[in-house]
Amino acid sequence: MSLFSSIRDSFTQLTVALDQVTPDEYVQPSQNLSNATIGQHTRHIIEMYQCLLGGYAEGVVCYDHRKRDIAIETNKELAKRLLVDIASGSEQPNKELELKAIYGDATAEELKVNTNYYRELAYNLEHTIHHMALIKVGLKELNKVQVSETFGVASSTTRHR
Repeated sequence: MSLFSSIRDSFTQLTVALDQVTPDEYVQPSQNLSNATIGQHTRHIIEMYQCLLGGYAEGVVCYDHRKRDIAIETNKELAKRLLVDIASGSEQPNKELELKAIYGDATAEELKVNTNYYRELAYNLEHTIHHMALIKVGLKELNKVQVSETFGVASSTTRHR
């Protein structure tokens, strides 16, 4: 399975789960997620990809500067549309990128790391799976949503089982 098809597959699984959640459940704080919501985790997934795609043209990505758009975490239909947009817009040629980040407190220096588009897509896919695992915890609280056994599980773990 290609990187792009793996991203599409993960987004499809997430969309199927979101289709089973009411708008109220999408924004309902989950005790098992330290009162975070399914919507907040979904927004986080989306904004990481948006950040990567937004930095592609100039060749610079800084995940620290993502928008944190509350509309995505409160409107599941918007989130689903954005997942479709990202899946179709992510199929770009590989190219060198510079990753900028600040690790540490506000006085820490900005770090610059050489990377490439496909490496960052792979990172985002792994990050997506991690957040889907967290979303799955929130979904279990609802006790009604059906997801596949591989929802939120890394493909290496699935192969190992």
